[in-house]
Amino acid sequence: MMIKDLYQETISAVTANKARSGLTILGIVIGIASVIALIAVGQGTQDSIKSSIQSIGSNLIMIMPGAQRSGGVSSGMGSAQSLTLDDVTAIGKEISGIKAVAPEISKRYQVVYGSSNTNTSVVGTDVSYQQIRSLEIEAGVFLSAEDINASRKVAVIGPTVRDDLFGEDADPIGKTIKVNNINFKVVGMTKSKGGTGTSTQDDQITVPYTVAQKYFTNNKYVSTISVSAESEDDLSLVQEQITALLLDRHGKTEDEADFRIMNQADIVSAASSIAGTLTMLLAAIAGISLIVGGIGIMNMMLTNVTERTREIGLRKAIGAKKNDISNQFLAESITLTFLGGLIGIALGWAIAWGISQFASLSTNVSWSSIFLAFGVSAAIGIIFGYYPARRAAKLNPIDALRYE
Repeated sequence: MMIKDLYQETISAVTANKARSGLTILGIVIGIASVIALIAVGQGTQDSIKSSIQSIGSNLIMIMPGAQRSGGVSSGMGSAQSLTLDDVTAIGKEISGIKAVAPEISKRYQVVYGSSNTNTSVVGTDVSYQQIRSLEIEAGVFLSAEDINASRKVAVIGPTVRDDLFGEDADPIGKTIKVNNINFKVVGMTKSKGGTGTSTQDDQITVPYTVAQKYFTNNKYVSTISVSAESEDDLSLVQEQITALLLDRHGKTEDEADFRIMNQADIVSAASSIAGTLTMLLAAIAGISLIVGGIGIMNMMLTNVTERTREIGLRKAIGAKKNDISNQFLAESITLTFLGGLIGIALGWAIAWGISQFASLSTNVSWSSIFLAFGVSAAIGIIFGYYPARRAAKLNPIDALRYE
């Protein structure tokens, strides 16, 4: 059979019963659209998580206290008081491959301005914090060395804090706020970095660590030590050097370490792995509908074979070969899935766009997901169309002509 004849026969067969063909295609359309839309949501979420983690700093390494134990009971990681300013100084002097190091004394406090108040994170740190955390100033200035040395009660606020206390588009510079009933003068406001929940630096107040130690904690310990490595390639090496230094300073072995260290690359990798797994799970769930669509195609093709038994017998009687019959029904199956795939891709893309526009979720439609969905639809056409095609090809022409 010529390719032109095969094409004409296929189009004629598919369009002969438009309602049945349309309903059969619908299963593939829903499956393809679901796969593309859900993968887009998963990949968009993965990209959003990576972006949020990378926005908290540049080549960041975070050192936190370990778990405090009392009577053999652990209070959880971060509950111990084991990191001091001397550790910060030692890291800055003895570790190579770092750009900056800064202490952090952080806790949530009630902050008041006039009749407005909010509960937010207050971080006591020094001037290096701006570089380490990649903070940009929207208005005013960041903390200065003079502010640190003189223990000035000044504060740099995030845009979310500005909105909560002063209102949107208000100028907070020079105004006085109360943090834990202590007056602070607002000297700067950072640019928005995005993020949600406790992970956002937009909902944060930054003050000199000398003030935080004096008025908030009244001790020498710090909550976190943030280190910025020279490059991403140096993260692991710098982390190893810091671990060895702190173990030596604290007189601990690795099993007894009273601190823990995380670097940005490891956090991104772990988060990406989790998000990737969830994306694959979503795709697998959506893929079930593709199988259902494939079963629908097989059912339709088997019905076609039964309805066209006499036609098949007649074709064989005038010289059609088994391959001609088989190719005809297989072509019909592939055509249905091909059309369903095209419509499904367009619908999936539209759904992903709609989710990003109206559901406030990040989506990312990648070409790989489109090729995957289209390849799967083509495979379904071949796999689920093969059995009906072979069944048609094996019909005995005499029995087929006698079929009522």
